Amino acid sequence: MAASSIASKQFLVAPRTDGSLGSRLPSGLRQHPSPTVQILFRSATPKKLEIKAAGSTFGTYFRVTTFGESHGGGVGCTIDGCPPRICLSEADMQFDLDRRRPGQSRITTPRKETDTCKIQSGVSEGVTTGTPIHVFVPNTDQRGNDYNEMSVAYRPSHADATYDMKYGVRSVQGGGRSSARETIGRVAAGAVAKKILKQFAGTEVCLFPCDLWLILLFRCVYPFWSWYMRILVVCCMHLTIAEVLQASDVFIVVVGHQILAFVSQAHKVVLPEDLIDYEALTLDQVESNIARCPDPEYAEKMIAAIDAVRVRGDSVGGVVTCIVRNAPRGLGSPVFDKLEAELAKAAMSLPATKGFEFGSGFAGTFMTGSEHNDEFYTDEYGNIRTRTNRSGGIQGGISNGEIINMRVAFKPTSTIGRKQNTVTREKKETELIARGRHDPCVVPRAVPMVEAMVALVLVDQLMAQYAQCYLFPPNSDLQAPFKLPSLEPAEML
Repeated sequence: MAASSIASKQFLVAPRTDGSLGSRLPSGLRQHPSPTVQILFRSATPKKLEIKAAGSTFGTYFRVTTFGESHGGGVGCTIDGCPPRICLSEADMQFDLDRRRPGQSRITTPRKETDTCKIQSGVSEGVTTGTPIHVFVPNTDQRGNDYNEMSVAYRPSHADATYDMKYGVRSVQGGGRSSARETIGRVAAGAVAKKILKQFAGTEVCLFPCDLWLILLFRCVYPFWSWYMRILVVCCMHLTIAEVLQASDVFIVVVGHQILAFVSQAHKVVLPEDLIDYEALTLDQVESNIARCPDPEYAEKMIAAIDAVRVRGDSVGGVVTCIVRNAPRGLGSPVFDKLEAELAKAAMSLPATKGFEFGSGFAGTFMTGSEHNDEFYTDEYGNIRTRTNRSGGIQGGISNGEIINMRVAFKPTSTIGRKQNTVTREKKETELIARGRHDPCVVPRAVPMVEAMVALVLVDQLMAQYAQCYLFPPNSDLQAPFKLPSLEPAEML
């Protein structure tokens, strides 16, 4: 109980000559003091201070908080809200962390880090426990002396100046939290989100030979498969489902939910959109070259463009395209939590981002409504589909089951080895040649970062959708069946 205090004070009415209340009182009253008044003051009960990691936490149901700085002891994340009983190990995260790590090619930063992750909580005997998952990655190749000049002078277009403006202090070495090294936590958490989405889709990618009897079985069971089971058929050439139903010796790849990003522009080299078949695109195609462009010819052009500025100590930007195949229908909420708005926030929170568009994007402004509208039809399995996909898989802020596609623009790396005009913290004009190890173009390493942020949005929205719209039996005439996946035997305790 808070302490109380009592204060006593006599209220006197002083004679006034200005016509106020004191001067108008009778002289008899003016000569006597007022009675003593006791006022009880109760000190306010101290409130419990709750400090949140402002700006470092993402998500509502699947929450991720990243921590650490570029030249500190390490970086990582804490994941809260992960479902229990999911098989998880460091290897699940390491694959994407290796795609993100520095020093992987001549067109990335030469900093050498293994980015080896360690799960420190939230996993027991190989499965998630439902409690917060803590992931840590140590920094092993710091060179703080490279940033001596930047402790005095601000790097143009970098966060150095604005961090000082906001906090009045900043971590000089490596840019602190503004460094892209912060994204390690995002990529690790995104790998967990990908695994949840893949499990929810009901199957892992599998490849097996198919004989005539299996095709007949396929004909019988396909119409009854859940909405998230889509069939991508491949042989030496990519085949349509109609073709496979007439074939006798092919391979079937059963694909569930899949998120794939790739570089579609590096500086002035732009990959034509019609060269990439979103339905057939594979991770192997993306990872086949250091530019992470799925077309070999354009990949070479992008690498050459990056090399040309790298040797001059300069940098270039680019665009990362990301697609989501077999996304659940119904994700996203009107009005302020539209799916595209959540994706835009997630993508634009990445370092160096300068633009976001999905579907037809800005190009759609040059079309008429009759040209732009995606007409509906019912496919042979009774699913409502669209003949075109200018909406980018999202209509009214809600996913419609078509391929979600978006593009994220990244600026040229701001830290370059060329002389630039700037000012010091004392506001004096000066020149700066930045040292350190930096990417001549960030987009090749940004690919897994974009995938991670998209996965985090989708798993968060998936949890929200299940909690709100499938808590009670759905309307089977309008809503797709929302079946819970079964855990594999190895995952059941």
